[in-house]
Formats: sequence, C-alpha cells, structure tokens
Amino acid sequence: MDDTKLGMQGQPPACVIKPTERSKYEQIWQHDKYRETSPGEQLGHMFLQQAKPAVGETVIDFGCGTGRGGLMLNALGGLKPVFVDFASNALDPDIREASAKNPDKWPFYRHDLSKWPYPMELKGVKYGYCCDVMEHIPPEQVMLVLKNILRSARHVFFSIATEPDNLGGLIGEQLHLTVQPFEWWLDKFNELQCSIHWSHKHDGGALFYVTAFATGNDLQAIMVTNVDEQAIYDNVLANLRLKLNEVCPHDTQDIEIIVLGGGPSLNEFVDEIKAHYDAGTHVVTTNGAYNWCMDRGITKVTQIMVDGREFNRRFVTPVMPNCKYLMGSQCHPSVVASLPTDQTLLWHAGAAPKVREAIDAYAKESGADREWYPIYGGSTVMLRAIPLLRTLGFRKLHIYGFDSCLSGAEHHAYPQKENEGHRLVEIEVGGRKFQCTAWMWEQAHEFIDLTRAIAEVCDLAVYGDGLIAHIIKTSAALPPIGDAKPRYFLDTPEEKPNGCISLPTVQRSEEVPSHC
Repeated sequence: MDDTKLGMQGQPPACVIKPTERSKYEQIWQHDKYRETSPGEQLGHMFLQQAKPAVGETVIDFGCGTGRGGLMLNALGGLKPVFVDFASNALDPDIREASAKNPDKWPFYRHDLSKWPYPMELKGVKYGYCCDVMEHIPPEQVMLVLKNILRSARHVFFSIATEPDNLGGLIGEQLHLTVQPFEWWLDKFNELQCSIHWSHKHDGGALFYVTAFATGNDLQAIMVTNVDEQAIYDNVLANLRLKLNEVCPHDTQDIEIIVLGGGPSLNEFVDEIKAHYDAGTHVVTTNGAYNWCMDRGITKVTQIMVDGREFNRRFVTPVMPNCKYLMGSQCHPSVVASLPTDQTLLWHAGAAPKVREAIDAYAKESGADREWYPIYGGSTVMLRAIPLLRTLGFRKLHIYGFDSCLSGAEHHAYPQKENEGHRLVEIEVGGRKFQCTAWMWEQAHEFIDLTRAIAEVCDLAVYGDGLIAHIIKTSAALPPIGDAKPRYFLDTPEEKPNGCISLPTVQRSEEVPSHC
C-alpha cells in the first residue's frame, strides 16, 4: 500500500499575484545600490537658480526617495522641506531618524501621489520639487498625478527621465513605466494649460519649472470672448468702421457712483437705489440690470455690455434718450449700430489676439495709426465694468446685485432663461454655505484677483448678503475646487455668464485647477 501523501497535486496556479507598486519600491529601497544616486540632490542648485525662493519657504519634495534632495534645498537655500513618498523606507536612515525625532522640522508623509487629498498642509505652499518621479508613474495615471502635484504647490520643478531604468533588475521589475521624450511631457503640461517658466532638454532627461496657477496679471493676457475667434475679429472690425468715439483714460475724480449687477439681492435694495438716483447719484448698469432699472423708473443710466451675441440686443432695448452706452468692441455690430452714435462709446476688452488683429487691420484699412486702451479684468461683465469705470476716472463704486451665488432658487433679480438648469455646487466660506454655479464660483475667485490688482486705486463697497459681500466682510478664502461638494448635475451645455468673456481652465491664486 502506497504511503498516504497529504496536500494537493495538479497543475501550477494560473494566477500569479504580482507585488503592488508600493511593495515593489519598498523592496528596491532595501538595496544600497539604488540609494547611491539622488537626482534631487544633484539638481538642487538648478531649482534654486530658477525659483529664487526666500529663506524659510516651504517646498514639498514629491516622491522624495532618499530625502537628500530636500535636505540639499535646506542646506543651500534655507528652505523647509516636506518629504512625501509612498514607500515607508525610502528616506535614508539618518534623515528618517531626524524626521522621527523632529517631525515639525523634517515632516515625512507616506502617501500615494495619485490619491487626493494630500495629507500635508497646502495653504500658501509656493514650491514643489519632483525629481525622477513621473517616469515611474503608470501611463494611465500620469495626468492624475500631474494635476494633484500642480494643485498642491504654485510653482513646481520637475526632472523627468526619458529613457528606461537600469536598476529595476535588482528586483526583476521595470521601474520606468512611462518612458517618453521631452516633447511628450511638454504637451502634457500644455494640456493642463500650465505656464512654463523654464525648460531644458538633455540626453536622457527633461527639466521643467512650471505653474498651473494664474495671478491677476495673468488674467489680463488670457481673456477671450464667448463667441468664436473669427466672430470676435469680424465684430471688432465692423464696430471700428462705425467710427464711434472710444473710451480713453480720464483723471481720477471723487464722484461716487452706483453700479448694478443682476444678482438676486438687487431686489432687496430697490428703495435705496431709487433714493440715491433721485438725489442725483449716477447709476451704471450691466446687462439685464438696464431693463430692471427701466421697469422701476430709473431711466437715466450708463449701460455696459460686453457680450458678442446678437440675441442680447435686449440689454439695450428700449434705447433711451438720456442714457449712455459703453459697448465692448466685440459686441454684435447690429446691436452697436442700433444705438445713437452720440450716446455710445466703444471699448476694447483686453489684448486678445483677435482684438489686436482687428484693430491693426482697421488701422491699415483706414491708413492711420491709432491709440487704443485695452480694458483688462475678469470673465464677467461686472469684472470688466470695474476696471472700465476706473479708466474713466471713477474710483468710488457702490455695487449692488453682485452676489456670485444663488438666493434660494434665484440666480438673477429678473428672469434669465439661459441660466436655468446649470450645475450647482455647495461651498462653505467663512462658516457659511453658498449655492453657486461654476461661473459664479469662478467669478468670485477672479474678483479676489482683481481686487488685489486695483486695491490701491479703487474703493469698492458691495451690498447685500451674497458670496462677494461675505468674502469682503470676513476676509474669508474660497475653498479649492476639490473641497466643493456637487449637489446635482444636469445634462446641459457648458454654462457661461451672460457677459461674454470666458477663461481657459487655469488655476487661480487660491484655488485648484478646475480640470482636477
């Protein structure tokens, strides 16, 4: 009788459990040879040369590995490094020991860069350092990791290997999972609409110093209208041929004026606005606030429009003999031509290429060089009205109906069907919750940028209990987009305010990119 054999016999298992990415790197970090070279340590001087950070600034070392890169930034530039890596044993033993003894000075976070939110404090972090990390990210996660990193620090230095690794053989694994040339990585940063401060292509690698944040000044250069570029060109050229007088800078004056937006709080101040109007205070309206005033007997106003679409002729209908009309040059020419020439001034929204091209074409066509004064600002008519009025010399503005949030279910003080059914998000700011559409939220961020740019030359008072007034009263910061909670989503076209300028998807000074 054969001996009894315990156990199982048969074919080898068909399923092989592969090590996780984290365990793979925890294994490779056990090899001293893998620690011999630290790209971050070697490139510290180059980062400092490009970034020129102040002593004491925080720098996040994304995928810090040995930690010697962050240590070098501390030694050479006096920076405070924050170490992040998903392998618990990545830090060199002496740095690991220092972090354990003094975590406030040498903080280390074990975290997967593809997972949001990141565990460290991010508010106010200016600098990121990411050396020989991105080539280790699986291709399907590259954009996600880039977005997470770029939303965590305002300016990030990347060193990326562009050739296969030569040490994965230590554990029988391929470590460089995304091996792509310099141009491929450049395209990725451009897809995320980054500003490339500096870049360098070298044998076996690519260097980038970039930001996905935009400042108030950056906004000036990237404004485009919400009609296509050819329509912008055609509208501007047609309006220039009308030979209207154009806005030009005026001396500063201390006259106080009222500016009306279309937010729902406008209806709470009817008596107050009429009292000021009756007392002789001049009223400036934007978009549908013009008709709101006409309905309430406020018939001598200055109307500002910037929308390039013909159906918004309603915003200047009826034409009133005592009104002035400040029309953006990209407004539809049939709308502009319908207005009395002696009551109308043309102005140009920013230095958008098509606006500039149309102005140059008209100069050539008319045979005369001409001055023009671009009006910068944000993506809504109110955010252009403020700089426009400042250009005209008005620095004391009392603003009503500028909410940038809903009041109950109302998005405007009057019906505006094209704004119905837009996606809503709930955000908490300074202890209060607000319901906003995407464009309202963006407008609030842009308002913060705008006020920083004009704070010393313009006095603004915003009335009501909306998001904008709340930000001013409490000095509260808006949360990043990642912290907002979507309440519902409707299958609607991309929403835009009824004021013609829209921004590319870029990150604001205090928010994360909307593509994240």
